[in-house]
Amino acid sequence: MPRMTGGQALVAALEQEGLDTIFGLPGVQLDWAFDAFYAASDRIKVIHTRHEQATAYMADGYARTTGKVGAFIVVPGPGILNASAAISTAYATNSPVLAITGQIQSDLIDMGRGLLHEVYDQVGMLRHITKYAARASTPKEVPIVVHEAFRQMRSGRPRPTEIEIPPDVLARVDDVDLGKPLAADKQSPDPALIERAAEIVGQAERPMIVAGGGVISAEAWAEVRALAEMLEAPVVMSANGRGVLSERHPLACVALAAQDVAATCDAVIAIGTRLVAGGGMPVPLPRGPIVRIDADSTQLHRTVVATVGIAADAKLALTELLERLGKHNRKRASRRDEIAAISRGLREQLEAAQPQSSLGLAVRNGLPDDAIVVDESTQVGYWSRSGMPVFEPRSYVTSGYQGTLGYGFPTGLGAAVGNPGRRVVSMNGDGGFMFNVQELATAVQHNIPLTTIVFDDGAFGNVKRIQQEQFGGRTIASSLRNPDFAKIAEGFGMAGVKAESADALTGAVKEAGTHKGPVLIHVPVGPMPNFQRIMREAMAKKQPVAAR
Repeated sequence: MPRMTGGQALVAALEQEGLDTIFGLPGVQLDWAFDAFYAASDRIKVIHTRHEQATAYMADGYARTTGKVGAFIVVPGPGILNASAAISTAYATNSPVLAITGQIQSDLIDMGRGLLHEVYDQVGMLRHITKYAARASTPKEVPIVVHEAFRQMRSGRPRPTEIEIPPDVLARVDDVDLGKPLAADKQSPDPALIERAAEIVGQAERPMIVAGGGVISAEAWAEVRALAEMLEAPVVMSANGRGVLSERHPLACVALAAQDVAATCDAVIAIGTRLVAGGGMPVPLPRGPIVRIDADSTQLHRTVVATVGIAADAKLALTELLERLGKHNRKRASRRDEIAAISRGLREQLEAAQPQSSLGLAVRNGLPDDAIVVDESTQVGYWSRSGMPVFEPRSYVTSGYQGTLGYGFPTGLGAAVGNPGRRVVSMNGDGGFMFNVQELATAVQHNIPLTTIVFDDGAFGNVKRIQQEQFGGRTIASSLRNPDFAKIAEGFGMAGVKAESADALTGAVKEAGTHKGPVLIHVPVGPMPNFQRIMREAMAKKQPVAAR
């Protein structure tokens, strides 16, 4: 067994797991870890940020757009607490993010002495927003917890994991068995349940498919496409499931189409989804049997109780379902004209939402099909979750049910680091962008080619409009004093431009794509109507689907 420090054991174990990039911010409890990263700098790239929150958001963007583990390292206490909003976002969106954090000296943990960065029961606190959290108390334990953290992220429902290592453990030298990466546990489906599911969907006259982020996590989009084409079934994609089918596929539908689609369907197969359309509201479903496939067995009877619930990896389950479906499947008339009519009607409603539609499509028109778009908690972002055409998996990123304001810009930076050959665009409101404006320095220092768009209405626009509409026009704490964002970008040493119309925005996005480094596009806008309310009112006017 080689003799090494705990810090060297950490880096060696990460290398064994294939990690080649880590986002971080150094500090005194991490000195021996960063010294080990220095020695491995030709094999693991370290990208340092200006705030701990950005390290975790960047790891999340990297993970969700590459399918690989995204890792970050920060000091304990305030460092990991600063990163906790990003960890909770990764938890909500099933993202394989590894959090590595320091600790105080081993023999004083949880003693309440008031040491630098001390937080009582740090690992217990983080277990609430991670799938697995553990402490390595000796150098020998470091590779053990690293390998288990990776196994957990690659097994079942992927979610963040955390390991913490005290500074004395990082510095201590010991004989260390590095072990080997552990095999992921991909749960196979129960054959009897697959057979029953094949009977249900095969005998249905007008089945529908609901695909969520679990399809993306399992990389099962080809299987979903094959199933949809075999069943002639429309595929309703959640916001986290965008890209399972290309927007151009005749059976592809966004979540807002669910009500129209469900109105004429008689069975559902839901894959890797909570069956929640947004805002906690369930996806409209028809009466009839429902088959649910999910890596997380606890989801099978939440929101909507499954007729047949299959706890399994989506790719494995769909592969077996496709094999068994042939003997049960019936002939069906094409539904493609019907789905095209639904999509046209919804597109008309989406394009009537102005100026969100014009601005969102202006961005899309300036991008190639394989571009990655990261939205934000802003009106153009809300519109984009249904209105932005998406053509490939892992090319549209949201904050999921956390709705974390300010996540978009640093998440986009991580996506750009992980996808150097693809265009990445981050769409922000002025309020959310300023949460991490300091990371313009990170973009420049590491030459990250992200196109950052800032829609500037001089307010926390959603909050201000709600105040005006619900409280007699009284507004408080919602107006913002903003800089000239293009000049701020130039001050950091990057390209900054201003676009004052949709056409100018398309041109600026196209021009940014020819630039080798980061670009910021400042888009002054006025107050915008409430997109969610516009669409809710439009949906309410339609014939409701019978409640299950």
